[in-house]
Amino acid sequence: MAKKEAKIRTQERYIFTNENLYQKVCGVNDVHLKDLESFLNVEIIPRGNMFILSGLDESVVYAIQFFKKLEDNYTHRPDKENFDIFDINYLFRSEERETSPWNPSEKILTNHKGKPIYPKTANQEKFVSSLMTKIISIAVGPAGTGKTFLSIATACRMLQSGEVERLILTRPAVEAGESLGYLPGDMVQKVDPYLKPIYDALNECLGSERVQFHISTAKIEIAPIAFMRGRTLNNSFIILDEAQNCTAPQLKMILTRIGKNSKMAISGDITQIDLPPGKSGFEKVVNALRGLEQIGIVELLREDITRHPLIEKIVERLEGI
Repeated sequence: MAKKEAKIRTQERYIFTNENLYQKVCGVNDVHLKDLESFLNVEIIPRGNMFILSGLDESVVYAIQFFKKLEDNYTHRPDKENFDIFDINYLFRSEERETSPWNPSEKILTNHKGKPIYPKTANQEKFVSSLMTKIISIAVGPAGTGKTFLSIATACRMLQSGEVERLILTRPAVEAGESLGYLPGDMVQKVDPYLKPIYDALNECLGSERVQFHISTAKIEIAPIAFMRGRTLNNSFIILDEAQNCTAPQLKMILTRIGKNSKMAISGDITQIDLPPGKSGFEKVVNALRGLEQIGIVELLREDITRHPLIEKIVERLEGI
């Protein structure tokens, strides 16, 4: 009987030429190294700005090639300040898919703290490009893929540049049956609980004081779907969030509100429908609009989830439940 060939183990060193990248790869207290060891199937010992890599010969060779590509990718990125473990994981997944490494091509805006905001994935950049060039843009994808945040960031950019005069934010309040009547306060106070994700994104982009000022001067308007009927929205950037919880008549109504020099962003996740079965019109409307020149439809996938890395695993495990 022929003997099995023994697998050759080896140890090599990889020296990072960029100390900042080395620190980002390691993370605080080397928190990222366990994930890297799992990805690359090697043992990693950090030393200064160097890794000592141990494992099977082919795994060590691959790890060295990966770190070289990572350094090259980082060197050419305009968003070095925002580069983090997500970007490292995203490059690794591009290796698995045998696709070319991706770099963002354009900043969306600089937020109120002076931090530049860029898309984090190729699909996110496609959505931003659609928001900038199409009249209506629709993002379909799971939680954490940046659908709401990218819409808000692009809308804030256009508001700051004067391309639009106001932002109009809407979201179905399905938990209250769209009546909103039993909640205390005026219209804005009634719908506020359902718009927290939008406020969070606005505050990150503009700062809470600027957001409140724009609300007081009607540059940012809260417009529940129930109050949108009959309006024509000119010179506006309209954002409809959680569109999977809209019926087909609601979507038809809001789509036909768009007026001159306006943009619309619609986002939804068909796996998180809170309406009774068969009531959501999101998927039907999206399919009906495919192919229209001034409407961009972008599919965001699990690989585009930019929240905690655990979210992607949760979405994968719960798919179909």
